[in-house]
Amino acid sequence: MADVTNLADQARDLERLSTSHPSRAIAVTSGKGGVGKSNLAVNLSTIFAERQRSVVLMDADLGLANTDLFFGLRPRYDLQHVISGERSLEEIIMRTEQGLRLIPAASGVQSMAELSRGEHAALIRAFSELSFPVDLMFIDTAAGISDSVISFSDAAQEVLVVVCDEPASITDAYALMKVLCEERSVRRFQLVTNMVKSASHGLSVYEKIAGVADRYLGCAVGYLGHIPYDDNLRVAVRRQQPVVQAFPDSKAAQAFRQVADRIECLPQPQNSGHIEFFFERMLAANSMGAGL
Repeated sequence: MADVTNLADQARDLERLSTSHPSRAIAVTSGKGGVGKSNLAVNLSTIFAERQRSVVLMDADLGLANTDLFFGLRPRYDLQHVISGERSLEEIIMRTEQGLRLIPAASGVQSMAELSRGEHAALIRAFSELSFPVDLMFIDTAAGISDSVISFSDAAQEVLVVVCDEPASITDAYALMKVLCEERSVRRFQLVTNMVKSASHGLSVYEKIAGVADRYLGCAVGYLGHIPYDDNLRVAVRRQQPVVQAFPDSKAAQAFRQVADRIECLPQPQNSGHIEFFFERMLAANSMGAGL
């Protein structure tokens, strides 16, 4: 039965490859850790995979890689093995039950911004040689304003910032947007409020940040919605399952789907291309920053 399923997956992939279409890269990030960033990336990726999209989730938290734990997976290889040439990209990709493709973090790399031009070129080549198309790639970055977070966010077409109603979370989210806006000329962000009591509570948190960002940074901050506090999320993490799979009717799962619906409605970005464009943009941005 598994062989038949694999053949069906391959047939769908070949059919999709025959019609060229653009990919969208979405960086999921936050100014502060512990606000539910990885949970959002995992559940959104799972939802789009359930909707028969070709989805890649890249764990880009180089210090605290843990995205695989949400699915009960144990990676043997990671992106570092691709950079070094030991493994191809397709050899390290892991598949979840929903058909989501997971790229484990490059645990041996301190910062993607520190990669050489040759190493960046190797990543571009690896992604360009994928045998399947990619509709969406979610990049689960680390929290904060490290070089790797800035590089991943700058290269993505959409920057999704997760924030909760805590002074440190709000302040750090604004600091992250300020760095991206002033140093990398990112002019558009999408916000998701997490662990809030109600829709109005989430909206008020968003308005705090959006108003200040508009006034002092001159950047646009869209609102994708809120995720309510839900004990089912914690239980799902312990089960090593996305909550949309473990508790599909829970309040949190319904909220994740509403966020996914709003992502579906976002306009196609101007810098559309195939997924290797993401690393091409990283290489270009980092080269300019280094004065190369």
